Amino acid sequence: MANLKGFRLLSFDVYGTLIDYETGILSSFQPLLDANGHPDISRLQLLEAYHEFEVQQQQETPDMPYTQLLASIYGRVAEKLGLTPPTAEESRVFGSSVGNWPAFPDTVAALRRLAKRYRLVVLSNIDRSSFSLTNSGPLESFPFDLVITAQDVGTYKPNHRNFEYMLKAVKEKFGVDKDQVMQTAQSQFHDHHPSRALGIKSTWIVRPGAIMGNREREIYDWKFDTLEDMADALDAELITP
Repeated sequence: MANLKGFRLLSFDVYGTLIDYETGILSSFQPLLDANGHPDISRLQLLEAYHEFEVQQQQETPDMPYTQLLASIYGRVAEKLGLTPPTAEESRVFGSSVGNWPAFPDTVAALRRLAKRYRLVVLSNIDRSSFSLTNSGPLESFPFDLVITAQDVGTYKPNHRNFEYMLKAVKEKFGVDKDQVMQTAQSQFHDHHPSRALGIKSTWIVRPGAIMGNREREIYDWKFDTLEDMADALDAELITP
């Protein structure tokens, strides 16, 4: 397929692509930073430490719900950054912060436009309850056609099992084959590299300035800075004879 309009289904990463989870994480860390007297820790330092421990924990405990995983790594990130260890309650609150992470400004409007052409599916490294909070809040109860979480699969992306689970589900529910699926995501690490390995086409939503999930080797079939840009490109294709 040589164009966007040839696909039938978009499989979305959520946190990093639809939700500005880097801003959400930084905001959720702010109380601990405040308690430590506003130490001189950069956005890059904090997010790289977070990403390191998040990926490590996902590999060690692939069946751990994301809220618990967040709580479990909070103290480890704090220790690496030289901060006072958080209390168990502070870790719990951090783990429960996902529903407060904001959507990117273009997300909901772009999803509504894309839904006119495609089935829209969630494939996210999240637990069901946290996604429910995100969807009912920042995503304004957007009606996705199917939601698949890491909790459903029992592993976290970039594990190929998550993508294979999604492909099987969309074939059974919608009759959509792999060559009609577009993985739509920001993270090279979590989404684009495994998609290419499995022969799934992908669109890279860059979200300029994003730190986590980047890789030196950039893999994608289409590339847009924002989801709105992708919707604009689709509209341009649809009006072209």
